[in-house]
Amino acid sequence: MKLRFNITLTFLLLSGCLLAQIPALERIEPAFWWVGFKNPKVQLIVHGDKISASAVSLSYPGVKLTAVHKVENSNYLFLDLNIGAATRPGKFPITFKQAGKKDVVYTYELKQRNKSGQWAQGVTNKDLIYLLMPDRFSNGDPSNDVVPGMLETGLHRDSMYSRHGGDIQGLINHLPYLKDLGVTAIWMTPEIENDEPHASYHGYAVTDYYKIDRRFGTNELFKTYVAKSHAMGLKVIKDLVHNHIGTESWLIQDMPMKSWVHQWPKYTNSNFRDAAVMDPHGAAADKKQMLDGWFDKRMADVNQSNPYVQNYLTQNHIWWIEYAGIDGLRLDTYPYNDAAYMADWARKIKAEFPHLSIFGETLVWSVANQAYFTQGNTVNRGFDTQLPGITDAQIKDAITEALNGKEGWTDGVNRLYNIVAQDFMYQDATRNTIFLDNHDMSRFYSVVNEDFTKFKSGMAMLLTMRGVPQMYYGDEILMKGYSNPDGLVREDFSGGWAGDRKDKFTADGRDKQENEAFNYVRTLANYRKTTPALQTGKLMQYIPRNGIYTYFRYDAQKTVMITYNGGEKDAVSNAEDFKERTTGFTTGTNIITHEKLGNLKQLNIPAKTALVIELSK
Repeated sequence: MKLRFNITLTFLLLSGCLLAQIPALERIEPAFWWVGFKNPKVQLIVHGDKISASAVSLSYPGVKLTAVHKVENSNYLFLDLNIGAATRPGKFPITFKQAGKKDVVYTYELKQRNKSGQWAQGVTNKDLIYLLMPDRFSNGDPSNDVVPGMLETGLHRDSMYSRHGGDIQGLINHLPYLKDLGVTAIWMTPEIENDEPHASYHGYAVTDYYKIDRRFGTNELFKTYVAKSHAMGLKVIKDLVHNHIGTESWLIQDMPMKSWVHQWPKYTNSNFRDAAVMDPHGAAADKKQMLDGWFDKRMADVNQSNPYVQNYLTQNHIWWIEYAGIDGLRLDTYPYNDAAYMADWARKIKAEFPHLSIFGETLVWSVANQAYFTQGNTVNRGFDTQLPGITDAQIKDAITEALNGKEGWTDGVNRLYNIVAQDFMYQDATRNTIFLDNHDMSRFYSVVNEDFTKFKSGMAMLLTMRGVPQMYYGDEILMKGYSNPDGLVREDFSGGWAGDRKDKFTADGRDKQENEAFNYVRTLANYRKTTPALQTGKLMQYIPRNGIYTYFRYDAQKTVMITYNGGEKDAVSNAEDFKERTTGFTTGTNIITHEKLGNLKQLNIPAKTALVIELSK
């Protein structure tokens, strides 16, 4: 879910041209392509004034123009090209000829695919993801803060709904900070153009799929950011939005056809009820509203059953991966998408980039609801979604309950035990992204009522649990805030702007407790980075005893014991209770304090504290 706009927009059928005037050839997308893809087909979308009246021709060895599609709007053509396996890179003209008018010629280029081993390498359970909002992380280039001609030109750091000026250069400037923290992968909320009049700083109301928002930088700078990240051993995740599109997009202002987005007699929101998608007893009307209703009045619901839309989105995503060398994809609002299309999309992406990783946002209300959307689950569908992993909100909620709740049969630490016990529902739960908070929910430190002990325990569980851990920017320095009111979870990272009173990217700019938090996270994150048992090792958990929850991550080289006291009083844990995993081990080392433990049989665990112990013989 995103922050809702407080803007009213008259709901239109959007069937006519709303643009004042467009050139004879306004654009072709994708603007260039590559030779060597497994799928030889590419469909070009052509936009220009009455372009459908044109006769189209091209000539290039290995390239065939197999079809020219005219659609409802005469300002569009869709060109089907077939690129032979032996086609060489190069440029060639595409000519648009109309009687009585000068020919319009577009020079199209086919590039050689990048063969670097660093391209599309995948983000896995070996990684730690750092999520940030580019507008709120750091302003590295004040010259792009305000771009004349764009619909929102204000810059107001005192408003959560206005732009603050953060950009890609600001992130590049702080890559060493993330590397030092122990991060191995970076996920930015969408950085592509959101040219909406208000509150589109978050990036989820795209208006140009092929262009980085000029207030964040340029396509070339984004590519540079990926290259610099790779050079430092950091991977890059791109955030994609299949479900909706900003209403100021050229594709909405002058739609190719009425069926480009879902149309309703009057404005209709999604009901936001994911259960309607999977309910065997559900009403068709509820399912339709869930899938086809608009996300917001400024976010039109894209019609993914339209084959032109399908080609456009899939090709755009392939284009960005190949152009920039992205390693993983996060799919926004996954349950709201057309399931059959998303499965086809995933197959086509995997065919071209077999090592690329994909996970979908599923902010739903049970393990079963999450698992329903994942790869390998064909219940009620008859096909595989091909989605490897999801954002595991159930683990998030269970960790919070373990920290804040009181022990009960299914409450407190037992909630976490029971949620992990349901991993049988997934084809592979280790592909799920686990997290404590993100840009759409209250910050973790506030959720645990600014209890520093609970904060450390939550971080310990995040960085030792199965799956792909993801942190939200500023968690490591105890940033706080609630999602309601006013989106305070999206405050600026202090020190990211010239003139900030404190630079919390540095130890000198942080206070004592912030440094303790940073060092705690850094110690665990870097330990995880060098400990395969915490990445790909097996997990064994024990039923909680007297409010103490214990699990082990282990492989042939190492065994790590994580034990958490969810009670309100200090307690003692006995290793004899876990001898299936502790037999043969006589001592251990506290990973945070480096303290050697002389006796595993009597572990003193303070209230609400998690210990991470590497066992030794």
